[in-house]
Amino acid sequence: MSRRKRNAGSSSDGTEDSDISTDPEHTDSSESDGASRQSARVTRSSARLSQSSQDSSPVQSPPSFGAEDPLYSTRRVTCSQQQSTPITPKKYPLRQTRSSGSETEQVVDFSDRDTKNAADHDESPPRTPTGNAPSSESDIDLSSPNMSHDESIAKDMSMKDSGSDLSQRPKRRRFHESYNFNMKCPTPGCNSLGHLTGKHERHFSISGCPLYHNLSADECKVRAQSRDKQVEERMLSHRQDDNRQATRHQAPTEIQLRYKEKVAEVRKKRNAGLTKEQKEKYMEHRKTYGNTREPLLENLTSEYDLELFRRAQARASEDLEKLRLQGQITEGSNMIKTIAFGHYELDTWYHSPYPEEYARLGRLYMCEFCLKYMKSQTILRRHTAKCVWKHPPGDEIYRKGPISVFEVDGKKNKIYCQNLCLLAKLFLDHKTLYYDVEPFLFYIMTKADNTGCHLIGYFSKEKNSFLNYNVSCILTMPQYMRQGYGKMLIDFSYLLSKVEEKVGSPERPLSDLGLISYRSYWKEVLLRYLHNFQGKEISIKEISQETAVNPVDIVSTLQALQMLKYWKGKHLVLKRQDLIDEWIAKEAKRSNSNKIMDPSCLKWSPPKGT
Repeated sequence: MSRRKRNAGSSSDGTEDSDISTDPEHTDSSESDGASRQSARVTRSSARLSQSSQDSSPVQSPPSFGAEDPLYSTRRVTCSQQQSTPITPKKYPLRQTRSSGSETEQVVDFSDRDTKNAADHDESPPRTPTGNAPSSESDIDLSSPNMSHDESIAKDMSMKDSGSDLSQRPKRRRFHESYNFNMKCPTPGCNSLGHLTGKHERHFSISGCPLYHNLSADECKVRAQSRDKQVEERMLSHRQDDNRQATRHQAPTEIQLRYKEKVAEVRKKRNAGLTKEQKEKYMEHRKTYGNTREPLLENLTSEYDLELFRRAQARASEDLEKLRLQGQITEGSNMIKTIAFGHYELDTWYHSPYPEEYARLGRLYMCEFCLKYMKSQTILRRHTAKCVWKHPPGDEIYRKGPISVFEVDGKKNKIYCQNLCLLAKLFLDHKTLYYDVEPFLFYIMTKADNTGCHLIGYFSKEKNSFLNYNVSCILTMPQYMRQGYGKMLIDFSYLLSKVEEKVGSPERPLSDLGLISYRSYWKEVLLRYLHNFQGKEISIKEISQETAVNPVDIVSTLQALQMLKYWKGKHLVLKRQDLIDEWIAKEAKRSNSNKIMDPSCLKWSPPKGT
């Protein structure tokens, strides 16, 4: 058996400078000597390790294999044979030979079985057996006090390798992805495919459901293409109009005139009423689907108006879809869906800043007299049994038949006025006043019966308005809408302005329904004034003083009615008899004569020192 040279030198700092090195002249010996050489090397290594363990000295840098034999220049196989007890594998730092040009160290765990396997296979470099190999980073000890800079580099490399596995993990879903996850359209029989706008492949709400709107996904796409084409044509016509020379009063273009004539002709062809077959078809559709489908709208109005309605539906659905994708609308958000108010259950329209514990319920119970809000039907029933309120607080300043109006000071009845504002915000979009109610007066209209005075609506006004606003906020409860009560509230606000000898105007911005009501009221006031006017010259200022309507509102209404013209340097008011006759006919058909405010029933004087 060939001999090996052992150079056991030590450096100046006490660490071993070299390890067992093989003799160059015996590196190419026969394979029969390989096993004996391996056994001798393992025996010497075990003896040295046992001696170092008995000396209980600090862990020294391990010796490295010689550079002459590349067979053993990669790793060190160690085994502790110190005691006869079962051998526990230990971990030692291993260093590659200096001749390899790398000082990278790592810790590898080997047992006796691994050593025996390495001795049996002398033809290949020793490899870590798969049975005892570290399965993860947690099996490798990286906390050795002798870890060098090269070891940290090796650690970083291993972390990068393990990080490649993390890329296979599913990514965290964004809001709109989590919103669409495991969701479906609530319409019965709908598979959530398609969208009312024709621009999305799926939908998850009734507002975007083609089936609910009695359409198919393909029909929605065709309608979307038609709308886009019309938008392009309109943009092209606008560009052509911009090239025209600007004048003070531009006449309608030829395209606009043709379009106006076409719309007027289409509206004239509108059917006077539904046929018997159509009525039966609509009733059958209603009985079959109930509230799960939109009612059939064909032949109820002109095709032009129906198309406008469809466009508005698609645009509103698109806006809602954008809000959902941006995360501003979430399922289960803190928005009260319905309120139990007296004998009615009302669906809310907008968010109102009720306290968190009430807003998250989704359904709120209110006393219709004191406006206190509660969490459950049981609490409301107990409250109703002991509530002594049967009408709003404050002074009753108007009464005619069952209709009464109460004046409530926000400073004297703060809680009631705050509850009233929170209730109003459920049905008003632009309302910003909730709790600071002291500078305002509230005028509450009620309808009396044998149980009490039920809330119809209200309006508020500042005690001292710098801009002479006679209304800050106005609301008609949903169950009393389209019955003439909104105009009664508006008329009452101008009645108070007449008593104060002021010209009033509502505070902007107005809600959509409020703007419609005010325009209708201003139109009615102007037509009544022109019908009773017998002179030849009329003044906007005189109309304003007579009706207490702001001149700006009068001019805008005259322009909307096409009754204000500019001719030869003068503004002329055209007395359109056709509009006046139409108004007279409507007044004759109106049966609700009790829906008119009677100034003689007002018992009120302007507040002083407010």
